[in-house]
Amino acid sequence: MVDFKVVLSDPKTGLSYKIDAAGAAAGALLGKKIGTEVDGAPFGMSGYKITITGGSDKTGTPARPDLPGNGRRGLLISDGFGFNATHNGERRRKSQRGNEIAADFVQVNAKITVYGEKPVTEIFAAAAE
Repeated sequence: MVDFKVVLSDPKTGLSYKIDAAGAAAGALLGKKIGTEVDGAPFGMSGYKITITGGSDKTGTPARPDLPGNGRRGLLISDGFGFNATHNGERRRKSQRGNEIAADFVQVNAKITVYGEKPVTEIFAAAAE
């Protein structure tokens, strides 16, 4: 089965947490698109809603929210995801991934949008022990 590292950001505190998603938790993300809200229950966060904000594959290629599909494509970009122009008008052809989470993703970035009853610090403090 697929394994993901989910980097979960908490907008209230500004902290981020790492979740190793395997099995059902990874299956909950498979096929979802960037910007999709998913339930936090598969990650041990009942009552929480999580929004997918991005990710990268095994080669470090970033996912773009405006590129449909799950494949890798070479795009001519001037600035933004995966490239910072150093000169005015500079453009480069860079590999970018589509916005759909696929099996060859390694990292998925997400943020909490709806909070549950139990505080986030308690959930991850119990997991760290």
